[in-house]
Order: sequence, then structure tokens, then C-alpha cells
Amino acid sequence: MEITIQLDSTDRQLELFGPADSYLRLLRQSLGVQISARQNKLMITGKRSDVDRAAGIIDKMQKQLGKHRSLTAADVNAFINHRDSDKTTETDTGIAVYSHKKVIRPSTKGQQKYIETMLANDLSFCIGPAGTGKTYLAVAIAVSMLKKKQIRRIVLARPAVEAGEKLGFLPGDLQAKVNPYLRPLFDALEDMMDFVQMKKFIELDIIEIIPLAFMRGRTLNEAVIICDEAQNTSALQMLMVLTRLGHGSKMIITGDITQIDLEQGQKSGMIEAIETLRRIKGIGYVELNQADIVRHRLVQKIVQAYKKRAKAD
Repeated sequence: MEITIQLDSTDRQLELFGPADSYLRLLRQSLGVQISARQNKLMITGKRSDVDRAAGIIDKMQKQLGKHRSLTAADVNAFINHRDSDKTTETDTGIAVYSHKKVIRPSTKGQQKYIETMLANDLSFCIGPAGTGKTYLAVAIAVSMLKKKQIRRIVLARPAVEAGEKLGFLPGDLQAKVNPYLRPLFDALEDMMDFVQMKKFIELDIIEIIPLAFMRGRTLNEAVIICDEAQNTSALQMLMVLTRLGHGSKMIITGDITQIDLEQGQKSGMIEAIETLRRIKGIGYVELNQADIVRHRLVQKIVQAYKKRAKAD
């Protein structure tokens, strides 16, 4: 695995790297990773767990420099030897996001598997009913990776197809028309960072929340791309989304294949993609079910009741 870390300040690289790059050598020897510097970036290569730990330690080193204006070999050794609750192995301790009051943890075994699958693969598919945390956990992984500077941006996309409504029937300009479709993505983000920070990231295009069609013709590097409600994509749309994946990026495709709002007779692009790609190494697949629903207790019963009715019909 390889990740790229954007350094906070180019002015303090000598202090961060140590005399004659001694701090970087200490990290290499202690963690068994390769670290190389290029302008204002650090490239870390090695096993995923070692790379994640190295990235977490470098983050602490930068914070130490920013706060105390100094960094010593003793500090670096302390960071290497100290394993606290803020370590970056999300599946054990939860997913660290920008909200200081919240660490997001899986509530079920299915959600645990989902998180592990997203971390282990550059492309992951997740299907499941409403309330299983498909979108929320995907956004949490993206926000966590952004916080740790493992990526430079987050792109959240949804097809603008919902429950038979058409964009042209809705009032307002294009932004007003698409906002209702993208609202669930805003809601997830607002739970993981304060509004001012989210607004700043959106204004700087560090976080982009867009209708699916706006992804056409782009290659997205060093990003987490989340395609939500993907059961409502056509085969061509899904192929378009999948081919946006660029260098250093991770893509997560989520959807509920029991709630397809496409025109009758049109096959879901998500279903076709899973059937076509699920045996390819490096592509993850997770199916959540009623046991993974974490909303109000009645939601689980509602989903189960409708499933029984569909079987009866």
C-alpha cells in the first residue's frame, strides 16, 4: 500500500524530518515502511497497518511542531512507542472524524465487515436496506482519510432519480433542484464536522457534492469517491463512474437494490457491475441486511414486513 501525505508547512520540513532526515530514518527502521519526500509531500509505502501507523505518527509530529515550535528525537520515539486510543486502526477503535466529540464505531458485525472491506480495497460495493449505515460509514471513512491527509479531496455523487420525480418538475435553479437529492450526504457530513468547516471545504472544492452526471469526463486522483443510491444508475452511468477512479483514490458504491426507481425494464447498473466485477481481486463486496439496521427499532420491523409481503406477492 502507498499513501501520499500533504505536509502542513514547507518552511518546517527540516525540523519535521530531523537532522540529516534522522526522524524519517527512525520511522523507517521502527515501522518497516519506506518514506520518500517530494516537495511538500511524503510518500509512505508498506503494509497497510504499518503505513496507517506511520501516517498517524507523522500527523502527531506535525501537530507537535505547530503547537510547541520544536520536535526532538525523544518526541518521535515517544510517538512510536505510545499506542493510545487515537491510533489509526479504525476497525479496533472507531473511525476518527473532525468532530472532537465523536468517534464512529460499527454497531454490528456486518458494519464491521463493511469498514474492513472499504479499508482493504480501492473499489468496494455495498448493498443493503435503509438504515444499515451504507452511506454514513462510507462518508466516515472518507472524512477520516481526509483528516489524516491520505487523500486530498472527497467527491460524493448521487443519481438524480428518486421515486418517480423528475428534476424539471421541481422549483428553482439547478442547485435548488438537486439539493433535495444530495441532502442525505450533507446530513452525514454535518455529523462529522462543524458547519463552518464543512462550508469552507466545499468552497475550496476539497469536498464536492454533485449529481452523478457532473462526474463525466473527469479523472479523480487522490480522492475518495462515493456513489450513493447507485441502484438507480444505468449500465452506462455505472461504467462512467467506475472509470473515474484515478491514482491514489478509493471508490465506494452503495445502494439498496430493493428500491430501484429506474423505468420499468431498465436494469440497474449497480447490479450489472456487481455481477461482472465481484470476482476481480482488489474489488470488495458487502451485503448488509435487516440485522444491520441501526435506525429506530421500528425501521427493522418495517423492512422485514415489506420483504415478507414482496415474497407473498
